[in-house]
Amino acid sequence: MGQAELVNPRVASFCRAAAADPDAFWARAAERLSWRRPWESVFDWDPQQPDERGRYFRWFEGGVTNLAWNCVDRHVERGQGGRAALICEDERGERRVLTYAQLENEVRRTAAALRGLGIGRGDRVAVYMPTCAEAITLMLACARIGAVHIVVFAGFGSGALAERIRLAGAKALFYADLTWRKGKHVPLEGIVDDALAGGGEGVEKVVVLRRQAGEAETRSRKLGWDDFLALGSGQSDRVEWLEANEPLYILATSGTTAKPKLAVHTHGPYAVHIDAMGDWVFGLRQDDVWWSTSDIGWVVGHGYIVYAPLLAGCTTIAFEGALDHPGPDTFYRLIEENAVTGVFTSPTAVRQLMKYGVEPARGRRLGSLTRVFCAGEVLNAPAWQWFQKEALEDRVPVIDHMWQTETGGPVFGNPWGLGQLPIKPGSAGVALPGIDAAVLNPDGGECGPGEKGIMVFRRPFPGLTATLWGEVGRYASDYWGRVPGQTVYMTGDAAEFDEDGYVWFSGRADEIIKIAGHRIGTIEVETAFLRHPAVAEAGVTGRPDPVRMEVISAFLVLRQGHEPSPELERELLDTVRRELGPVAVIGELNFVVMLPKTRSGKIMRRVLKAVTLDKDPGDISTIEDEGSVGEAREAWDAMRKEVGAN
Repeated sequence: MGQAELVNPRVASFCRAAAADPDAFWARAAERLSWRRPWESVFDWDPQQPDERGRYFRWFEGGVTNLAWNCVDRHVERGQGGRAALICEDERGERRVLTYAQLENEVRRTAAALRGLGIGRGDRVAVYMPTCAEAITLMLACARIGAVHIVVFAGFGSGALAERIRLAGAKALFYADLTWRKGKHVPLEGIVDDALAGGGEGVEKVVVLRRQAGEAETRSRKLGWDDFLALGSGQSDRVEWLEANEPLYILATSGTTAKPKLAVHTHGPYAVHIDAMGDWVFGLRQDDVWWSTSDIGWVVGHGYIVYAPLLAGCTTIAFEGALDHPGPDTFYRLIEENAVTGVFTSPTAVRQLMKYGVEPARGRRLGSLTRVFCAGEVLNAPAWQWFQKEALEDRVPVIDHMWQTETGGPVFGNPWGLGQLPIKPGSAGVALPGIDAAVLNPDGGECGPGEKGIMVFRRPFPGLTATLWGEVGRYASDYWGRVPGQTVYMTGDAAEFDEDGYVWFSGRADEIIKIAGHRIGTIEVETAFLRHPAVAEAGVTGRPDPVRMEVISAFLVLRQGHEPSPELERELLDTVRRELGPVAVIGELNFVVMLPKTRSGKIMRRVLKAVTLDKDPGDISTIEDEGSVGEAREAWDAMRKEVGAN
């Protein structure tokens, strides 16, 4: 336990209980949920040999439950059916509210229709839909009948969609014909048709949510949404009770690596983890109006738009569109109009809001808001400072935390729900209760405070995926490493703990830049650039150098009102030197309009590396805007020509 936990006795108590008896600790957390039959053993783990289903560990084995029932039916049975469960809004101003009783009815209808379509327990269902009521109802209905959903972000290209359908072995595909983004129609129909022709042949049933009036069905295998629901006539809408470790959903990792991995999350352990962290970290309560600004295509959307807020019995908001459309005040307006009490957003969104300054927040009544959380990438200290001190005027805490698709829910953070610890801007907080984390050096020894190494977990926890769908061997080789005397889960992140137990992430381990024997994290350099008032976003990578081994290639997006100039370049170099010292050698500065990012907001530094080395970036099917790759390459080429001319 670090010194930070000692600041709050309740946090300290939870951490001590988890360390003393992890099984008993997680069993108590599991008792918050409803079980049809109790578990026979809390935790079984064989780090050397997976079971017949490719799982290396199991939680709450023998326990029988159903996550959808816990999310919806349970609250209706307890007399909460009249409370608002789901508020769906979009950037066009459309709004739909479902109470818990109404949501239960829609889930039952959709569950019966799935059975009428021939979908049953264990079948995989691909969902290529934006964040809307029908998609969320479909996810819950799949969970209700024991089908396994794989949601693909509505906007991925046909290749990415086809690959995920194929890898999951999806029996059915549900999609919307279009979505909206910054006032424009984003057509999805052609992407679906191309995916079905290019790798989705195994799909037996295709259902379309038709949003564009007057569009006729173009293929006989497609079924309209109303016709799909009509299939439920005479079908059972009953709950399928499932053993705790049966799969709930499959989700591909977001794409910062070249080849996606299909993480598997389950009805029991996953539910326990996201519910516990929803309580301990986010403080989710029944009277909350909670808004996660993510998309259902990401693990955050699964856990903290859909499942965890409904487990807590609160009201959850699902928003479709851009946070700055139709105006830069949209984010603050939605908080005001819905009396939002808690927000979960991304550092990318914060930096997007920074571009507009504080004026959009002024004049909005934000008094309902009690806390804001960020995750996705490190919330750099300058971005935190602006959001906390300027935009929100220090009225509520802005809290960073960290997790991965594979962890299911938070693993590092500031446990606001148990009692807030002091905030250290730029740190993801402390290891949360029940998370046995360590930073190891290349020899497997544990690093001391301030020493960089690789972040690992020494013991599984309920949210951690126990296998990859269809790639058991890859799960073992990519995630689990042998160090002297133990087997540990490798997060792939470079990090260090400070003397108070706070964790500081430097970037992915393979993104550490090595300059003349010194190791510098990409995040450290990007944070230094962001301290200059002209910089809106920064992405850096290492470039080989014959003298220093590597130097830094930087790609910068400037704020409105700033233009590249020799004077600005000198200021930026001086800023980084002042922050990090002379060891941070900048090889070149490239000014771009946008950075290559995944659609969940993570900077694709491997693309920057490929551009710098003039190599093929590999699979970019998950990228937000493919034009950003070309733009980065053009900026790099222009810089090289300028250097050559001089």
